[in-house]
Amino acid sequence: MEIKKLEAAVEAILFAMGDSVEVSRLAKAIEQDTETTRKLVRNLMLKYKEEDRGIQIIELENAFQMCTKQEYYDCLVRIAMQPKKPALTDVMLETLSIIAYKQPVTKLEIEKIRGVKCDHAVNKLVEYNLVQEVGRLDGPGRPILFGTTEDFLRHFGIHSTDDLPVISPVKMEDFKAEAEEEIQLKLDV
Repeated sequence: MEIKKLEAAVEAILFAMGDSVEVSRLAKAIEQDTETTRKLVRNLMLKYKEEDRGIQIIELENAFQMCTKQEYYDCLVRIAMQPKKPALTDVMLETLSIIAYKQPVTKLEIEKIRGVKCDHAVNKLVEYNLVQEVGRLDGPGRPILFGTTEDFLRHFGIHSTDDLPVISPVKMEDFKAEAEEEIQLKLDV
């Protein structure tokens, strides 16, 4: 294998492993002897230093590890402090799909469909900007109506709610039968 390919293999291994990798294991992986492997890695270390890269390879006793340079720790802390992309639980996905297909919809309507309270799920979806208040129902108490946002469309890669998948009538009948079975089981208990 040519040197560039061997260096690329070493980079891939050190990157993927995350922790330190003993020279003997690294040598075995790239099918080279330990001394050749050690020289290869040290050469890579020099290249990273000369190119002033944000990553480096460090030597720890009889092992090597790829890591970030200490001078960039502040950048890493800032990125780690940024909120992550929201993780949607099954409950939130179920609530979101009800809102997407039935919008504008009230919490009470969502709860009728789901059979349980949905305050937390709706609040999280609003917090993640996937759902928003779109008005109030003209009725007693004037409950809030919820609908999806542009972020919802972007997040799911659709141009409008008209692009949402249509549930086939056969599937719909299966869902109804399944729901009726669940209700019957609860009544029998």
